[in-house]
Amino acid sequence: MNLKIILFTFFLLCSSALWAQNRNTIIIETQNTNLVFTAEAGGKLFQSYFGKTQAKDSYTKLKKGPEAYIGAGMEDVFEPAIRVVHADGNPSLDLRFNKTITKKLDNDITQTDIYLKDPVYQTEVILHFKAFFKEDVLSSSSTIINKEKGSIALTNYASSMLHFDADNYYLTQFHGDYAREMDMQESKLTSGIKIIDSKLGSRTNMYQTPVFLLSPNQTATETSGEVIAGTIAWTGNFQFLFELDRSNKLRLITGINPYASSLTLKKDEQFPTPEFIFTYSDIGKGKASRSLHNWARNYGVLDGTKSRMILLNNWEATHVKFDQEKLVELFDGSKKLGLDLFLLDDGWFGNKYARNDDKTGLGDWQEDVKKLPDGIGYLVKEATKKGIKFGIWLEPEMISPKSELYEKHPDWVLKLPNRAENYQRNQLILDLINPNVQDFIFNLVDQMMTKNPDLAYIKWDNNRFMTNAYSPYLGKDQSRMFIDYTLSFYKVMQRIRAKYPHLPIMLCAGGGGRTDYGALQYFDSFWPSDNTDAAERVFIQWGYSHFFPSNTISSHVTSMGKQTLKFRTDVAMMDKLGYDISVDKMTPEEITFSSTAVANYNRLSKIIWFGDLYRLISPYDEDRAVLMYTDSTKNKAVLFSYNLALRKKQLFGPVKLQGLDPDKEYSIKEINLIPGNAAESPEDGKLYTGNYLMNIGLNVAPAKLRPYSSIILEITSK
Repeated sequence: MNLKIILFTFFLLCSSALWAQNRNTIIIETQNTNLVFTAEAGGKLFQSYFGKTQAKDSYTKLKKGPEAYIGAGMEDVFEPAIRVVHADGNPSLDLRFNKTITKKLDNDITQTDIYLKDPVYQTEVILHFKAFFKEDVLSSSSTIINKEKGSIALTNYASSMLHFDADNYYLTQFHGDYAREMDMQESKLTSGIKIIDSKLGSRTNMYQTPVFLLSPNQTATETSGEVIAGTIAWTGNFQFLFELDRSNKLRLITGINPYASSLTLKKDEQFPTPEFIFTYSDIGKGKASRSLHNWARNYGVLDGTKSRMILLNNWEATHVKFDQEKLVELFDGSKKLGLDLFLLDDGWFGNKYARNDDKTGLGDWQEDVKKLPDGIGYLVKEATKKGIKFGIWLEPEMISPKSELYEKHPDWVLKLPNRAENYQRNQLILDLINPNVQDFIFNLVDQMMTKNPDLAYIKWDNNRFMTNAYSPYLGKDQSRMFIDYTLSFYKVMQRIRAKYPHLPIMLCAGGGGRTDYGALQYFDSFWPSDNTDAAERVFIQWGYSHFFPSNTISSHVTSMGKQTLKFRTDVAMMDKLGYDISVDKMTPEEITFSSTAVANYNRLSKIIWFGDLYRLISPYDEDRAVLMYTDSTKNKAVLFSYNLALRKKQLFGPVKLQGLDPDKEYSIKEINLIPGNAAESPEDGKLYTGNYLMNIGLNVAPAKLRPYSSIILEITSK
């Protein structure tokens, strides 16, 4: 053998041995998942492994892998995680491993901070990882710190960078438009860059929802295959970037969208990025969803483990045309159905510019004296007399050009100088970055609650996204506008929550325009879509179920669509039930059916809200949807089956259930029956073992199959 080859081989072996001896192995660990990094002091940080938990000693034998958080301007020629321009104009960042600090935040959560530093320019990055052990969920964020003497410019600042090495990659994204939210679309990633992002500023998720599913090698099903489910806790512009390089390796970069948002950090200033939240499953999408649901209820949503109220909204019954006597009459509808709360929607405010349509009044949050001469307090008291609670609609971040507030404070509005104002729904957005505007919004809520301490619920709406946006408060430097608006929104909510920590507030944005875990830490639920047609809602709520637990997804029974009241009710019961319907126009039979359905829901709600979700048949695969919730003891389950636009004589086979105990025996009972009608399910009253139900299956279709029919089955162990 050539002597040069022998010496070179010897050098490689010695280098590998030295690397193995001196390197740090950093394991981010949940119950079933490990994310592993390796680094040498003063050297680069590498991602060595991400996947199913392995024996820890095996990680010491791993290769370096790709660089974990890549700075722009050095040797790497693909998308960076971070790009910095230093005070002297140098546009490069060479991040080297410094140290790791790991601490237990509680029995479930471990935080690992990995410190990186540029040895020449002293710019520092701390990578933060939280491992939620029981939930099998990880979060990743970064803090960028300027230790230089002068200011630095940031043009990229990812929360997370992850690397994958597989034969193929399949991406499921969720997109749409107003009243068409959360359409699922799966595609194979090809060479180059795929970006899912938003530049809308507020009502950010109108076109793209900040969630995704990524399946390496092959497409995943509900019960098989590898899948990564990811989302970001940020209520502003976001970006998910997937880059497939020339060697078929994939890098995933997630965080705030850097569009029009370059940042300047002064000496010793730091910028924390929002958390990217993700989970890994090697047994399909269902496990990934259940992991996120468990995490969300415990950590991601306000009061996620507490009960929710069932409300009646007046919008469909009255729109903006009502008076206080009419509203008090409508309270009786809540009582008839056995509901907890009456919610007064838009149209109750404004005097000089009364809110009689959507053209005026936003910002003038005083009661309309013609409609409500005795004020909100009177309605709260009257509702209390009838044994229900009272809630109210607000759109605090918005302003009508035709309002007293606009006349007093035209400088409080986001709008371009020297350009015509641009309206959506005849309204503009308040400059929430301005501390005076923040005080105005906080005081609106605080004064309303101080005057009416028994006010029990707020619906917080946001009906437009940003166009022609410019903050008068920021002046000429608008580079932070999109970011600072979101941070200012959080500041207001933090002030509200400090004083009213458990006041139920529904997050709404003209439908599903704000559906993210950055906002949900301050809200207990969200409004997924203004499209309440039950057939459409099957698809919309199916999409949201991949990332959000059912107790956060508000679903109301309305008169939209041509389906039966039973079908509309059964669809609404799969999530957080509510009503927006003219109860005074319902027949006695419809009221009897609805009140019985509410009683059933109250009895079973803890299983629906806190149980494990199993999606059994997708509406994207068949002309029906079937799903079930099972409690933690596997003693009780609720199954929902929805037939959609069926063809004549269409046949459906039995459905294999999931999440039951194979050794237990279960009784099947159909609920939510039309008064006077017998059960439609051929399985009603029968007994089966869990083993039979999960391996042979159950006939969940009604005996008389027809379009837009539904069945709910209560499954109870003996």
